[in-house]
Amino acid sequence: MKLMATLTLAAAAATLAAPAMAQFKNGEDAVKYRKAALTVMGNHFARVGAMASGKQPFDARVAAENAALVETLSKLPWAGFVAGTDKGDTRALPEIWTEADAFKAGADKMQAAVAKLSAAAKTGNLDAVKTAFGEAGQTCKACHDDYRKD
Repeated sequence: MKLMATLTLAAAAATLAAPAMAQFKNGEDAVKYRKAALTVMGNHFARVGAMASGKQPFDARVAAENAALVETLSKLPWAGFVAGTDKGDTRALPEIWTEADAFKAGADKMQAAVAKLSAAAKTGNLDAVKTAFGEAGQTCKACHDDYRKD
């Protein structure tokens, strides 16, 4: 029941993400929004990763719940990458905006990979989760390597 409520809330947030771009008061709010979305997504992704790497015991239900949240949350941060938000408290590189098509392709690739992770987690098969987690992690790393200041 708790999972259903969480997923319903996350789905509602995803639905509202598109109009959110027009609702930011300023660039700082957009940066805060995307950072918060990426932080929450990263926390749930790390929970699956801890199980995939053997740092935590594998719990198929917990893995599936967290992977499903990552899939939903993966749709949110992009609304916060609006023009003019490459300055201030951000690690975003200007190439996000000068290479917008490539950046979007990377986001799309990540979303497809986390959808596969979510599907793998639903099977309850740890080996499938490990494989899908590795692939999803590579998409995250690729974007961080190309578009994030270290």
